[in-house]
Amino acid sequence: MALSVLVLVGSSVDEFHCDLSRVYAGGFLDALGSDPAYRVEVAFVSPGGMWSFPDGIDTASVAAAQQMHLAQAVDIMSAWHFDVMVPQMFCLPGMTTYRSLFDLMDVPYVGNTPDVMSMTADKALARAVVAAAGVAVPAGVVVRSSRTVDLELPVVVKPVDSDNSMGVTLVEDDDSLAPAIHDALAYSSAALVESYIPLGREVRCGIIAMDGELVCLPLEEYAVDSVRTSADKLNRTADGDLYLVAKQQTKAWMVDTSDPITEKVWAAARSCYRSLGCRHYGLFDFRIDPDGEPWFLEAGLYCSYSPSSVLAVMAAAADITIDRLFAHSLAELSVKESAS
Repeated sequence: MALSVLVLVGSSVDEFHCDLSRVYAGGFLDALGSDPAYRVEVAFVSPGGMWSFPDGIDTASVAAAQQMHLAQAVDIMSAWHFDVMVPQMFCLPGMTTYRSLFDLMDVPYVGNTPDVMSMTADKALARAVVAAAGVAVPAGVVVRSSRTVDLELPVVVKPVDSDNSMGVTLVEDDDSLAPAIHDALAYSSAALVESYIPLGREVRCGIIAMDGELVCLPLEEYAVDSVRTSADKLNRTADGDLYLVAKQQTKAWMVDTSDPITEKVWAAARSCYRSLGCRHYGLFDFRIDPDGEPWFLEAGLYCSYSPSSVLAVMAAAADITIDRLFAHSLAELSVKESAS
């Protein structure tokens, strides 16, 4: 019998997060939506919080579907008796509140739990947790207004809980600090000011749980001059469609596992995974200083099971296909659910 899968798409916050969700969810549906092992349905949350169950995730299909409030949507989803939910929402409520809803409905889902997603969405909190586990982090301070900080320049200023490098600035002189903090506070109620780690390299490390073991995947390295900004990650076509800049070969590439930095980053990533309480998978960004030492920057606990998803790209480099990657997460979820 086919597994009944609900794909949760959209955003209650804004169109940008809706479009981002569509990009990744579309990849998942293309890759696994026609697999006879799964019976897939889509639930779409639109800005403002209205729900629908469209035939597709394009704008026209969503607009044509019946819009409804949460209570009616819950009744429908409860009647359908889904075996698993795949979260494809990237706004903060989507990562936390909407996952909690499915906990209340007793519908299991792949990926990390709302408390872990909330903790890692707060960059200051995540770095404090991994630092306590012995992982190196840059010196830093959280500020809520434009003011001087007791850190030697240069520093990196970033919103404390914003994704995709929005509002990130490298500050190299005193006069630029207050404007940088002001810019970061446009995206968050607080800004994180961190010491700038001199650039050697910048990499991302993925970990997946397989058969009860943590498997570290080949690293992905990014082309960086100083710090990565939103322009290095996302852009729009002339038609307004969102696309992933970071997937271009000139922007990112896989690191051979024989590279000396690999084992150091893997060790740090395992500590991050365990200390943050991750499940199924983890994804962690590190700055490599000129001496070859890794410094934790942030956790991005996402996997859409789309071929363009970073974790899927890393898994493919380890000869793990999308269908196997998804199946392993389902298996780990079954083990966890059975144990509870």
